[in-house]
Amino acid sequence: MAALKKKKTVSNKKKAKTTFKKVKKKPVKPKLKKKSRPLDLRRALHNPVMSPTPGSYWESEAVFNPGAVMDGGRIHLFYRALGPDGISRIGYASSIDGVNFDYRHPHPVYIPEKAAETAKHHPYTSPARLTYNRELYLSGGGWGGCEDPRAVKIEGRIYLTFNMFNGWHSMRVAFTSIGEEDLANKKWYWSKFAYLSRPGDRQKNWILFPEKIRGKFALFHNLDKGDSARVHIAYLDELDMRKTPSQEEAPDPHTLPDHVVGWHNRTRSAAAPPIKTPEGWLLFYHAMDRDDPGRYKLGALLLDLEDPTKVLYRSSYPILEPDEWYENDWKPGIIYASGAVVKGDKLFIYYGGGDKHIGIAYTNLSDFIKKLVNNEHAVFSKRSALVA
Repeated sequence: MAALKKKKTVSNKKKAKTTFKKVKKKPVKPKLKKKSRPLDLRRALHNPVMSPTPGSYWESEAVFNPGAVMDGGRIHLFYRALGPDGISRIGYASSIDGVNFDYRHPHPVYIPEKAAETAKHHPYTSPARLTYNRELYLSGGGWGGCEDPRAVKIEGRIYLTFNMFNGWHSMRVAFTSIGEEDLANKKWYWSKFAYLSRPGDRQKNWILFPEKIRGKFALFHNLDKGDSARVHIAYLDELDMRKTPSQEEAPDPHTLPDHVVGWHNRTRSAAAPPIKTPEGWLLFYHAMDRDDPGRYKLGALLLDLEDPTKVLYRSSYPILEPDEWYENDWKPGIIYASGAVVKGDKLFIYYGGGDKHIGIAYTNLSDFIKKLVNNEHAVFSKRSALVA
């Protein structure tokens, strides 16, 4: 019996060897941390600094794409907010240090139209559904209202430019303004909004320079119309849509063909209003990487002080990429940096992440400019064509 039992054990072992194959496990590659580059912006440790307010009638779905301006020792943030009705309104928050926002207004500070007036536009939506709908309206989920404000201070007034959206067939740029004293006292006495772009023209993302140039308003309207050494600016005696560029003069960037410029092949829009430095106007912009399509990334330009249509330097790689969870929470791969201010020696960039949250990135301004000028820029040939 003992011998028989031993034989059975051996037989079972042999059977096991012939029935099952040993599978080698593939080695798990460690997740590599992205190598830091000299121009990369640093994110605030407690990002996102603002997120939707649950249960709010006006900002329960998203808070994002903020404009920013420095005035009275504080940084003032004007951000796009969306509630369940799908209408974009402007919210407000302020900070002393640029990172900790100790005041956030409980209600919208700017609505271009009353709800009844806004509802009259619904025949222009496609289709007409007066609710927050992420499937129909991929850009934030809103069907109407004022979107993506940019803020500048010119001669004692705060100007907000924004996109008036009333469905895919009605996208225009408009503006309003408020006095510095009213802003300081939180008296929201805005001027009646006026359009900058013309009826029937599909326009977004026009921005004002933060000062007049040669006595005129400088309106930035196109980043790239085929010549990577030039950007496009209109100089205006007054902010009047009858004097701004037509669709032919300022084509919608979405209709322009791809154009490989440095690290990107798809140039989208200017980001925050330009920042004046001794070396030139610093302008951030949105573009899409030819090797990583579908994601909004941030690039940097330095424009000539005397002739800001002339590009002096361009970053040779994106300086901020949508890699964090709050930059992919709803709409994946979105960084929309519509606000920038300088406080002391620090540059703060305020941006929308994933069309839902607000984040902050920052750097030392003088160091950033020095690196951009000296060794981290794309190179132009004598023929003004980008070669690297």
